[in-house]
Amino acid sequence: MTPGSGLQAGLKNRHLTMIAIGGVIGAGLFVGSSSGIATAGPGILLSYALVGTLVVLVMRMLGEMSAANPTSGSFSAHADRALGPWAGFSIGWLYWFFWVVVLAVEATAGAKILEGWIPAVPQWGWALIVMAVLTATNLVSVGSYGEFEFWFAGIKVVAIGAFIVIGALAVFGVLPGVHDDQASFSNLTSQGGFLPHGPGSILTGVLLVVFSFMGSEIATLAAGESENPQQAVTKSTNSIIWRIGVFYLGSILIVVSLVPWNSPAIQEKGSYVAALDSLGIAHAGEIMNFIVLTSVLSCLNSGLYTASRMAFSLGQRGDAPKAFARTTERGVPRAAILASVVFGFVAVFFNYQYPDSVFLFLLNSSGAVALFVWLVICFSQLRLRKIIQREAPEKLVVKMWLYPYLTWATAGLIVFVLGYMLTDTKGESSGRTTVLLSVGVAALVLVIAFVKQKLTAGRATTGTPAVEAADEVADKVPTA
Repeated sequence: MTPGSGLQAGLKNRHLTMIAIGGVIGAGLFVGSSSGIATAGPGILLSYALVGTLVVLVMRMLGEMSAANPTSGSFSAHADRALGPWAGFSIGWLYWFFWVVVLAVEATAGAKILEGWIPAVPQWGWALIVMAVLTATNLVSVGSYGEFEFWFAGIKVVAIGAFIVIGALAVFGVLPGVHDDQASFSNLTSQGGFLPHGPGSILTGVLLVVFSFMGSEIATLAAGESENPQQAVTKSTNSIIWRIGVFYLGSILIVVSLVPWNSPAIQEKGSYVAALDSLGIAHAGEIMNFIVLTSVLSCLNSGLYTASRMAFSLGQRGDAPKAFARTTERGVPRAAILASVVFGFVAVFFNYQYPDSVFLFLLNSSGAVALFVWLVICFSQLRLRKIIQREAPEKLVVKMWLYPYLTWATAGLIVFVLGYMLTDTKGESSGRTTVLLSVGVAALVLVIAFVKQKLTAGRATTGTPAVEAADEVADKVPTA
């Protein structure tokens, strides 16, 4: 059991391995990549590489802090220690807000697929069923969450691995039974060049793909409930490079090699379905729907787990109701889970009743939280490295490369991406709308954090005379 926390070490090494691998393969990769390819052409590979590099650097910083101090609060707890209670409070609640909105998005996406298979059950009914089942799973024990995630992630990994192998064989012309002259690396340059819309499209592509990487940090939260937290964090941190390289860059490279980037099929069917169709694989659409559904359920499962553990950590630090920090005899923070899922159900309701007003606001106002989290991780690592070096240098088993220069460069890149988002003014969910609404919500949370901190300081000051008097008495007591 994690000392003093009430959480149990119920996650096995195989669970942590799959949580770490599956965390970087979201439904956004399968669903959202088609718009990125249409926007940047084959150059979307550079967009994915740029964001992937950013994630690797941020995860290295988070790995350094979490290996030294594994905790269910992860970066929120680190920010609390490095920057102050206001930072831990703010980023913790923003992150919780982000994931409970994601619950609604993923429940709705899964319900659409399930309704297509079994139309007798309405879409809202499927959303209710999916949320209820995964809530029950999380309420049983952390081990049941880990077991579900192990199989969900396993299906994703096998599917995308098979896609890469089959696609590569087709591109090299050695796939048995397939004689598709269209499949070739020449597709990377033959349709208007590698950057058909110019170098600027790389940055536009970044805006489209950056949010599909959210979830990489889940392994550091889950490590607090594993048998060997430090080893789990170190392993997941060190493997992030190949995970992003294989699953994101590898699979997207295969897609744009199998199908020309400007093929109408990419937009009509989705990038991966179009790629499978080009190889003549039967029922490609249904196969991908199954894989996307698995990714959606995985994201829902992990989203509920992540939101509840963040709420638990906030409760432990006095930044949320104390009930959130209480656990059952199985080590499950029941109140934190139920509070998170209730808000998730409310968001699902808004998605069905007010999709273009209330839910759109929730979606936009949580959209840039991923970048805020990464930025806070950068600044926390800058401060916490010095603290760890001073207090317990032996705990620095994972170190950020080229500290502090690469940390500052990463923070600068994140700020640049946020600034570039302000130039995107197209549509109701434009980059500018997302940033401005997210900043507005963040500002509100910051105000609450500072007010809370001031009130807490005021109460502490009020109690100072009594504390000082007690200290004076203690000083007069002779020691043995």
